[in-house]
Amino acid sequence: MSVRLQLLEACEFSQEIKKSRFLALARPVQQPDAALAIIKSLHHADARHHCWAWRMGEDYRFSDDGEPGGTAGRPILQAIDGRQADQLVVVVIRWFGGIKLGTGGLVRAYGGTAAECLREARYEPIRASSAWQVDCELRDLALLKARLLPLEARLGKEHFSHHGTAQLHFLAPDEQLPAIRECVAAITRRTDALQQSGEAP
Repeated sequence: MSVRLQLLEACEFSQEIKKSRFLALARPVQQPDAALAIIKSLHHADARHHCWAWRMGEDYRFSDDGEPGGTAGRPILQAIDGRQADQLVVVVIRWFGGIKLGTGGLVRAYGGTAAECLREARYEPIRASSAWQVDCELRDLALLKARLLPLEARLGKEHFSHHGTAQLHFLAPDEQLPAIRECVAAITRRTDALQQSGEAP
């Protein structure tokens, strides 16, 4: 499986095609609701079309926003997939210049503007991560958290019992798992304290 890439920062690209101005804006995003909020925030009242696409793993959506079907949103998505990009939304805004581009022209304009925007962007590989939980004595929790942070763990929810025990949820890169197992076993003095979690950190 090819390595997917995520944006390091927002980027944009604009060009004029037959008197229509096209502006592509790409933003990193983690959740569909956040993508829709970004799309709304980039709305320009004086522009005729705000076409967009987002991809998050196997999930994706796109919109032609009034352009002929298949001429805008899908070409933007194809530009995203052409860069092996993930966890992002791309909006291409069009200010109509009075000259119709035709179906093929629209596909090239929207897809090409998105592709140029993404070509200039800076990326990093998306590292496979998993969610975990640790059961430990309450007195060991602070040390456990301190030792997990250098192993790139993203600490999450904590649950406490009346019996002096705690449960810590976290997300960590899969490549760090051997070191995490060793760390958890040393602190908790148990080999079964670390379990994969079905709960979001």
